[in-house]
Amino acid sequence: MIATSITAADSSGGHRNALLAAHIAAVLFGLTGILGHLIEADASLITFGRATFAFIALGFVAGLKGTRLLDALKWRNIPVLALTGGLLAAHWLTFFVAVKVGGVAVATLGFASFPAFIALIDLSVFRERIGVVESALLLMVTTGLVLVVPSFDLLDSGTVGLLWGLASGLSFALLAVANRRRPAGMNAMQVSFWQNVVVAVVVAPLAFSHLGSTSLGAPDWVNLALLGVFCTGLSQFLFVKSLEGLEARTAGMIIALEPVYAIACAALLFDEQPSLRMAAGAALIVLATVCCAWRKAPTH
Repeated sequence: MIATSITAADSSGGHRNALLAAHIAAVLFGLTGILGHLIEADASLITFGRATFAFIALGFVAGLKGTRLLDALKWRNIPVLALTGGLLAAHWLTFFVAVKVGGVAVATLGFASFPAFIALIDLSVFRERIGVVESALLLMVTTGLVLVVPSFDLLDSGTVGLLWGLASGLSFALLAVANRRRPAGMNAMQVSFWQNVVVAVVVAPLAFSHLGSTSLGAPDWVNLALLGVFCTGLSQFLFVKSLEGLEARTAGMIIALEPVYAIACAALLFDEQPSLRMAAGAALIVLATVCCAWRKAPTH
């Protein structure tokens, strides 16, 4: 009886810890746009700094865990790492441009459209049929984006920011599809480390071209370190850790709440108060993203 009670308590505690880890990961993912807004630098410099701090942190953790990072550098893996690293660079660049141009809320909502892009890629490239539910989710995302657009004017910063956010969602969808088909023999730590190295190498020429006209202060360096170490390295670790006590479906739904945390933080810190129309569009996009995560995430 006592042993059963202890086991149940341990199980309940493990579940609560996993839920906490997943929500903290979602908050950290949401803070990406906040830190990008705070850093007084070009999007390429932010991307380069994030990738550099991330691969340094991942390399340190890999050393502690005894993970052999060089084992992933086989000839068959290099093209895949180059492709996925390039897509990750495009995703981060376009997202931070969206943040700078349109604000955190608009950029995050544009990025949140990526499940719709994945469905469209599956339909057009891999000829996978889209069912009634998937079609309804696509319609919800499309309607939400129409409501989020402040005006259909390319001179409006909010509209331009949303377009960059959509580009970020598209590049992330391509990255997700490419990561599905990565060759065996690479673990998550190896993939993350080398993808961040590729991002830093690809973005370095563009970042260094802006370095002369940019003066990074101490707060900018701190925010870059937070972005790379916590919003990239730690958030990924917490998400993976949460899967030890949660079904992937549940964890995915929590991570899908990232736009909610991002918009709430932006409203508190930068007074980015969404209009009623934008709030309705955001609700549709977030609801569609949560439903997609609930349907697509594996249960094991």
